[in-house]
Amino acid sequence: MNAHAKVAASVVEAAETRVAGYDWPALTGELDGFGCAVMEKLLSPQECRRIAGLYREEEHFRSHIHMARHGFGRGEYRYFRYPLPDLLGGLRSALYPRLAEVANRWNERMGLAMRYPAAHAEFLEQCHAAGQTRPTPLLLQYVPGDFNCLHQDLYGDLAFPLQVAVLLSEPGKDFTGGEFALTEQRPRMQSRVEVVPLRQGDAVASPSTTGRCRERKAITASVCATASAGCAQACATPSASSFTMPGKWPPRSDAARPAGDRILKTKESGQAIPPKRYFPPARCLRAALRISRPARSG
Repeated sequence: MNAHAKVAASVVEAAETRVAGYDWPALTGELDGFGCAVMEKLLSPQECRRIAGLYREEEHFRSHIHMARHGFGRGEYRYFRYPLPDLLGGLRSALYPRLAEVANRWNERMGLAMRYPAAHAEFLEQCHAAGQTRPTPLLLQYVPGDFNCLHQDLYGDLAFPLQVAVLLSEPGKDFTGGEFALTEQRPRMQSRVEVVPLRQGDAVASPSTTGRCRERKAITASVCATASAGCAQACATPSASSFTMPGKWPPRSDAARPAGDRILKTKESGQAIPPKRYFPPARCLRAALRISRPARSG
């Protein structure tokens, strides 16, 4: 494995302790039942601000994407380079084993042969052996009016089927409007939309490609993020892309972007490739049925 991809054992242990504090049987049940699960307050407000503050420090990133140029929506994001920030690298390694169990169980139910190794380092070795060597964790930034088109997250031939996104901004203070949304494409039925409210520091785990298996029927999940004043959206652990449309859009100045309007997007494979299917902008879903989830206290 690339030496720069390694994370110090003490960093991983601290992250594992943090991740182990969640009720994973309950989270697994939410993934099976709703197609997503929220880990409340995975990051503290101070950690959110620290990660968001990295956005303008060029040395932490390998590329800068303006979404409108590629038809991905409106907004921008930057891919981290190795070595990753300790907080990000540690959480990526600590979350992976929990999600790998879910992914392997789903694949078994759907009759898929692929099984993911128990350790994150082993999965990275498989990615690197397949030529997927670049890190894919990223920071995504929105300003008023920005949005993320519906998309599925795919990087290279080897891609992990679950992803994690963390909201770094504070709703109601740093921004208003915008939601993290998922869609189910159900055979011979209309699509179903799942809206997932998030607070600062909350993390949401969701499918990046083919989603949960319910009653032995695979459900495809697409990820959508609408934004108003910089919102809490995107996907995360291992993959991403959207559709393309003609025309070029002028870049917007970083100075016009509020410092707090970012989200963390963690991923793990490598080379980005165009998806096989394209989806309409999130704004087209305005009239779709909003699916309620159990209310969160506090």
